Amino acid sequence: MSDAETPTGGAIPGPAEVLRALERKARRRFGQNFLTRPETADRIASLAELGPGDRVLEIGPGLGQLTQALLKTGASVRALELDDDLADYLRVTFPSLDLVSGDAMKVDFSEVAPGEGWAICANLPYNVATPLIHRLLDEGNRFSRMVLMFQKEVAARLAAKPHTKAYGALTVRVAARAHARMAMTLPPGAFHPRPKVDSGVVVFTPWETPRFGPAGQVAFDAAVKAGFSQRRKILENALKASYGKEGARVAVSETVGLGRRAETLDFEEWVALAAALAMGASSP
Repeated sequence: MSDAETPTGGAIPGPAEVLRALERKARRRFGQNFLTRPETADRIASLAELGPGDRVLEIGPGLGQLTQALLKTGASVRALELDDDLADYLRVTFPSLDLVSGDAMKVDFSEVAPGEGWAICANLPYNVATPLIHRLLDEGNRFSRMVLMFQKEVAARLAAKPHTKAYGALTVRVAARAHARMAMTLPPGAFHPRPKVDSGVVVFTPWETPRFGPAGQVAFDAAVKAGFSQRRKILENALKASYGKEGARVAVSETVGLGRRAETLDFEEWVALAAALAMGASSP
């Protein structure tokens, strides 16, 4: 057993050293930026609150810094890696790791993470992070806790509050599915190669039952998207293209009041407005 497999094992080599040994560079098409310090990986892993008997899925393990930190917790770790070269490296470095080759945007999570109650902990490729979080949050009770890294700007949007510039459709759609909080930020120097932006780690705790209200998922998401589509306009004007002038005016008037803009509505107001818009759209 290698040191990297043991809870008290030494640190694996840094990413620059490993890449030189593999005679390759980080691949931009895979959005690869590798953590450089074991202590940073340990901090991220700790946010997943793992222990023996837990199951955790790591998406994009890369060169294994976070993988090692997750293994130290005693949890059962399954890693999903798209890059075949790095998958081969991980199999050698962590012989006991449960490694699956595949694309997180395409795999069937019922096969990769069967059952319920899994955690996810991952340094996501930033080029797919936003669409991927939608996929993961729509997996129902499969994932009970998710610790994911994003560009700081995206992380801020995920956990934003009303009346802020970051608050938008992404914020509200995520809030219907989970509680999200930004737990830590990382500078470019925490990675190799250095990205051009800061990064943020967000902890998601999915609701046992999504909070779409009477509108249901499709109508709720559609109302939020339409409401933020022209955020400089007041809601009755932003919504009229999708719901008609009169339908939008009535729904807004009866729920949140005329003259409001999308970013001023809290989550409960969005639930009420979406329900009214859905009811109006279904009326003869």
